[in-house]
Amino acid sequence: MAFTERFDSLACEGDTIRCEAGGFTVTARIVRDDCPDGPDERQDGFWPSLDIGDPGFIGPGNRPRQRYDAALKQAEAVMEAWRKDEWFYCGIVLSVERDGIHLDNHAASLWGIECNYPDTDNSYLSDVANELLPDALATANDAAKHLVETVSGWRAS
Repeated sequence: MAFTERFDSLACEGDTIRCEAGGFTVTARIVRDDCPDGPDERQDGFWPSLDIGDPGFIGPGNRPRQRYDAALKQAEAVMEAWRKDEWFYCGIVLSVERDGIHLDNHAASLWGIECNYPDTDNSYLSDVANELLPDALATANDAAKHLVETVSGWRAS
């Protein structure tokens, strides 16, 4: 019971993967995060620092100035790519259905995930979908139970 299909290394909003689990068809989709904050606003320590008290402290070690310069160059490249919309924050949203009956469009989700982040392959997106799968299945089981109880109540009246 897992997603064996993977999101592409260059993913787009709306891309999906599917799996069959526990009698349900589960679809994981990429939804663009609507929070407009940039990575430097979302992540404490995004910008590197030589100050040990700052969240972006590059840590102890040899050649701190060279490590700082490299970290700063990388942070600037990440920000530039984000400004150019080469990567974005997203949510992985799981929906469930059974036998063609749509049970829940938002059975489980996780937000604030980097999609197409520089020098990554997006494999994390599929990992997140698999981590969310048990929650989506629990929601699906609850929705199916509620549907059965509702329909049974119609027949009784």
